[in-house]
Amino acid sequence: MSSTEQLVSYASDAAASGPAHVEVPVAYDAILLAGFGGPEGQEDVIPFLRNVTRGRGIPDERLEEVAHHYRHFGGVSPINAQNRALKAALEEELARRGLRLPVYWGNRNWAPYLADAVTEAADAGHTTLLGLATSAYSSFSSCRQYREDFARALEDSGLADTVTIDKVRQYFDHPGFVQPFIDGVRDAVAGFVADGVPAASVHVLFSTHSIPTADAQRSGPREGDPRHRDFGEGGAYAAQHLAVAEVVMAAVAAEFPEAADVPWELVYQSRSGPPTQPWLEPDVCDVIEELPGRGARAVAIVPVGFMSDHMEVMWDLDTEALEAAEAAGLRAVRTPTPGIDPVFVSGLVDLVEERLNGTPAGDRPHKTDLGPWFDVCRTACCENVRAGFKPAASGLKP
Repeated sequence: MSSTEQLVSYASDAAASGPAHVEVPVAYDAILLAGFGGPEGQEDVIPFLRNVTRGRGIPDERLEEVAHHYRHFGGVSPINAQNRALKAALEEELARRGLRLPVYWGNRNWAPYLADAVTEAADAGHTTLLGLATSAYSSFSSCRQYREDFARALEDSGLADTVTIDKVRQYFDHPGFVQPFIDGVRDAVAGFVADGVPAASVHVLFSTHSIPTADAQRSGPREGDPRHRDFGEGGAYAAQHLAVAEVVMAAVAAEFPEAADVPWELVYQSRSGPPTQPWLEPDVCDVIEELPGRGARAVAIVPVGFMSDHMEVMWDLDTEALEAAEAAGLRAVRTPTPGIDPVFVSGLVDLVEERLNGTPAGDRPHKTDLGPWFDVCRTACCENVRAGFKPAASGLKP
């Protein structure tokens, strides 16, 4: 059995029979910040998109259909700069708390790659790493794929027998992630009302990345696992977003009572794939077109599925969705992502401390009844039905 097969075997065994939450202290050497990656110049765009779509056989002429989003911004995705800023903010907060943990940053699809980050960490003597993925929710692309990235990085670097990578829990309902959305929605609704728009004529659209319906239905623990529950249509992925949106609207109404009259819904964006493949709906722009017929005069677009201003936020929301709102005669605002909001950065370091200290699950903060989410992913959660399961790291030893 290869080192990667051993790693996957252990991860599967841990997920099947181990505790959902690790409640004993673990002495980590460093943090591994895991990002998606993005091009940083026009010449990078097509090679980057080839990386994103590797294994699918998509020709370059098809990739150019997506490339224009990046070319519109000079071929530069904002995501790498944002992760550099997040890395610096995390380092500052860790130092403020007296936690001597360096932060290494690596990406799935562009330099710096995760394998290089793992090698850099090992060369510095840091071999027990705690992974922090830049995605808060449960699905293949936002959780399971990062665990596969970790396994591939260990194999590609030749360090599978030397380095271990654990992972913090999905943090969709951690107060540090949720609070910036509360602040943004409150300010947006209050601003519209102050300008004379009745609260009932303000609509709030919580937007997240659409994913294939089959992937959504397989997000979260599967039937047969004692922690499985009926998450409803869209699986844990949709349920988590809906739960966060409900928390946000309740908190906004508590601070600004007129917001209790504001209608809201969960919408999706950034769909790709063949038209014959079902993806989560409705699309944000389709809903915006319908809003005037529902009596809307203003819309607040909330990028609840994103932790920073990715290309999908800048293009699909700041460009296409705001243009759709203008065409519909609606006043519109896009609320902020958490980015490097101090509350969010502090929350991420709280997640690190949970694992360092082995904080009991009952003492971990969470804003919905779905949390706190698992430290150890379940055996069959977040399956990619097209590709099947690949080697994945982050099976955690209690």
